[in-house]
Amino acid sequence: MRRASAIDHDLVRSVATQMMNSARLEIDGKSIPVKRTSSQRLRTVTFRMGGREFVAIEQNPEKPSRWGQLAQAGHRVVQFKDVESNRFVAVSVDGEVKEYGRLGEQE
Repeated sequence: MRRASAIDHDLVRSVATQMMNSARLEIDGKSIPVKRTSSQRLRTVTFRMGGREFVAIEQNPEKPSRWGQLAQAGHRVVQFKDVESNRFVAVSVDGEVKEYGRLGEQE
């Protein structure tokens, strides 16, 4: 069982906020461009955290999931995917970060 979290909640919160508010992120003094997906024009950015590469993706408000419903209602929802495992590992909703697999646990 994995005990230590590889997710830096402060960094995830910062990435989500910056990508929803500007065309570039500033992480550790580096400027990273925010791109748009080709089909839905959703914001996306690739960044490093804890030696691993992650992709932050703006939630599609047209999806019927609870995250899509929150985005449709005007909440800022950003999903975070680990590039190596190709799995979603966390979500940020209006700056509140939840890790998948730990959603029921207290932080």
